[in-house]
Amino acid sequence: MNTTIDLHNLPQHVAVIMDGNGRWAKKQGLMRVRGHEKGAQAVRDTVETCAELGIKNLTLYAFSTENWKRPKLEVDTLMKLLVSSLRKELPTLQKNNISLKAVGSLQLLPISAKKQLDEVIEATSHNSRMNLTLALSYGSREELIAVIKKVASKVKTNEIDVEDIDQDTINNLLYTNYMPDVDLLIRTSGEQRISNFLLWQIAYAELYFTEVLWPDFRKEHLIEAIENYQNRERRFGKTSEQL
Repeated sequence: MNTTIDLHNLPQHVAVIMDGNGRWAKKQGLMRVRGHEKGAQAVRDTVETCAELGIKNLTLYAFSTENWKRPKLEVDTLMKLLVSSLRKELPTLQKNNISLKAVGSLQLLPISAKKQLDEVIEATSHNSRMNLTLALSYGSREELIAVIKKVASKVKTNEIDVEDIDQDTINNLLYTNYMPDVDLLIRTSGEQRISNFLLWQIAYAELYFTEVLWPDFRKEHLIEAIENYQNRERRFGKTSEQL
């Protein structure tokens, strides 16, 4: 791959808030659902580029817990699109040795979507080049509440002592316990907020906001985001002189 990216300084975990599908469709004079369909190409470009570069973990915010409040037609279309995309992309995931995973309140998904998701997750479970995680019916506050309940239960049954609760305790109980924290968080469409996404996991992430609407997001935009990341000094609370 011809790029100015330093392959020895890659983010190990990139997370993306894929925003702007509806606005893209509106600009084209189309229904919002057409924007979601068009966004599938951006997903493909982003996944394949991350795999080519050697990024080990990519998490895509595909559907939030709040998205269930959207018009029924849009939600139904999104779920059908999820099923068709998973079927269509399975050969590509296998070819690229990518393991699909999903986090969120997955029990809320329609039966057909959950079944297809489970099938692709199982079929790619032994792939090792990259973890592609879909955040589906996901909300970070809900995730943290679930963790707090689990910790409280362990304390109640004397599995752990209150004084022994630390960051590792939390990390091990998160949906994302198989991945490192997020290094680079990208949000498209110009909006500059986190929207209840991976709140614990982005504690020291570099945040990158771009005006590009998600359906227009391509390989060159991802490269630009990673180059921007590599030009930042990540201090993790230390001073520049301590690094």
